[in-house]
Amino acid sequence: MELIKTQIGRLRILAFMEGVSFLVILFVTMPLKYLLQMPGPNYFFGMAHGLLFVLYVVAVMLVKMEQDWGIKKTSLALLASVIPFGTFWADHKLFKPAAN
Repeated sequence: MELIKTQIGRLRILAFMEGVSFLVILFVTMPLKYLLQMPGPNYFFGMAHGLLFVLYVVAVMLVKMEQDWGIKKTSLALLASVIPFGTFWADHKLFKPAAN
């Protein structure tokens, strides 16, 4: 696992995990909570997503300092975490080129 050895690689892994957790909340646990009155899965995935979100933000800031990202690239990376499918876009457009 070469990805784990670098800061940008760890960011890419966190981006994927954060993006998946966000989509699970939006398309699985929120409908379960509000349509079927099943709040349990939303609680669990909400906690996991919150932790992944914080780790993602920290990872973005660490890579920003390591690779001297400008305000635009850093802002796009952070904004991607609040838009559905955003972290997948960020990985493809921002993180993958920096990893090469």
